[in-house]
Amino acid sequence: MGRITVRRRVVRITAGGRVERPDSLAVEEPLEIRVDGQQLTVTMRTPGEDIDLALGLLVSEGLIREAHEVQRASYCPGGEEVLEVRLAPGVRPPVLSRSMLTSSACGVCGVASIDQVRRSAPFDLSADRIELSVAVLCGLPGLLSAGQRVFAATGGLHAAGLFTSDGQTLVVREDVGRHNAVDKVVGWALREGRLPGRGLVLQVSGRASFELTQKAWMAGIPVLAAVSAPSSLAVDLAVDAGMTLVGFSRGRSMNVYSASWRVAETPRARVAAAPRAVDAPRVPDEAAAPSAAVPDLAQPRA
Repeated sequence: MGRITVRRRVVRITAGGRVERPDSLAVEEPLEIRVDGQQLTVTMRTPGEDIDLALGLLVSEGLIREAHEVQRASYCPGGEEVLEVRLAPGVRPPVLSRSMLTSSACGVCGVASIDQVRRSAPFDLSADRIELSVAVLCGLPGLLSAGQRVFAATGGLHAAGLFTSDGQTLVVREDVGRHNAVDKVVGWALREGRLPGRGLVLQVSGRASFELTQKAWMAGIPVLAAVSAPSSLAVDLAVDAGMTLVGFSRGRSMNVYSASWRVAETPRARVAAAPRAVDAPRVPDEAAAPSAAVPDLAQPRA
């Protein structure tokens, strides 16, 4: 797993005594994200899918909406601590009144106010007529857990996944920060031509907070489901957005806090996810050497 996990010595204490042994821990390291030479944020994250993380954050902050608005994304020379995003010619660079310091337990980190979230959201999610069965929603936490490769080794990561209305897994991402995991999913969707996320469900491993609801709205995802509770502000925002917000999704039960009409025992019709544009430009991932520039967006990944 490389730098995603590290090994440390621990003393394991049980009723039968104590033993010293190695244990796997999830890595948490800072990443500075720059946009056209300006520092946007320093975020604490689990290394991996850093370009998706940066792109998802730009979508969440309302700085970009489509992949063609990004020209390049690459690590700066010297390692994986600084990642620079270059916007395409003609795309206005962000006007930053301050840099954002994002912790792994971050709340509303970048947007200036809650009202700004409502003003900047580009999608009316109530127009998305996706319907889901109770069985599909109940099965999503298990599908998410099945994709949590690093959590299985460490027990220390949040996860987010994007699924179709019939329960097909599109992508699962993990991170020490639940907001980072969602940004990685949104960044992937941007590269794959899947934004806005029509007909899709965002499933998260923890609670449904305001910032996760905001990120789903900015990505045009009509359904957010969580295994734990939502906050009151998350419910208020979901109502404003026309989003279906599901909490306590466990076993055969759940609470639906908004737009419950999308959840039925037998949906009347399936609404397919937005088809991926064949010629949609993509930002290649960071599989290449960290110090090397990521190829232009017009170059498809191998």
